[in-house]
Amino acid sequence: MSINAIAPTDTRAFFRPVVHHLVDLLRRLPADAWDRPTTAGAWRVRDIVAHLLDTSLRRLSFQRDRHTLPPPHPISSEADFVRFINTLNAEWISASRRISGPVMTSLYAAAGEELAEFFERLPLDAPALFPVSWAGDDGDVGWLDIGRELTEQWHHQMQIRDAVGAAPLPDPAWHRAVLLIAIRGLPHAYRGVAAASGTAVVVEIVGAAGGTFSLRRDGSRWHIFSGDAGDASARAILSDDSAWRLLFNGLAGDEMSTRVQVHGDADLVTPLLAARSVVV
Repeated sequence: MSINAIAPTDTRAFFRPVVHHLVDLLRRLPADAWDRPTTAGAWRVRDIVAHLLDTSLRRLSFQRDRHTLPPPHPISSEADFVRFINTLNAEWISASRRISGPVMTSLYAAAGEELAEFFERLPLDAPALFPVSWAGDDGDVGWLDIGRELTEQWHHQMQIRDAVGAAPLPDPAWHRAVLLIAIRGLPHAYRGVAAASGTAVVVEIVGAAGGTFSLRRDGSRWHIFSGDAGDASARAILSDDSAWRLLFNGLAGDEMSTRVQVHGDADLVTPLLAARSVVV
């Protein structure tokens, strides 16, 4: 058994097919489906679509077009950033309720096409628009910022598909890319966990999009690797479906015990169960 560094994940080619699948789904939705509840808190289907339109327009405006939006208050901490993002989201969702589903679909189709084209041309090592807050000190790299944007598009579309009874997105390569981006947040999730240097926690994700990953404490920090550390102090086993739901805030607390098998030191798995690869 061995572990290796995880190479940067290139998600640029996945935006176009993921966007096209959502546009195709939205164009077939009956009117009442737009108001169905989702697992995204209080957001209904139409609210998630509005959010995806908003984030696409923001990315194009801020990064491609260099438009600036001064925050309403200074951003000097992660909490300030979360408050800023939540304010932007709430303002847009509120305004979007005056827009019909077909109009929103057309707007998203146009914005999604431009977003895909922008990312396909963007160098993988381009500077991050914003550091990925849930990845902590490791989040200020361009490819991870791009990947974070794909995780938004993918996991919110999956929430819509759950809500309307549609089949999941079909390509496990997209799902795997989302998980490879999301697990980059695990060292940050473990930042407060004290352990002896060399302590390892193995996360085994079962399924076509899965893989085995090891968190290891080296000196004063935790790092994430591909592969099985072998002599791990704790091991968590879960399906690829459960993994994305966990990391994107889609599992209720009472679901954890049935969806995540824990072996070894259960306390070392607790931070994994609380890890979230979204701004919350």
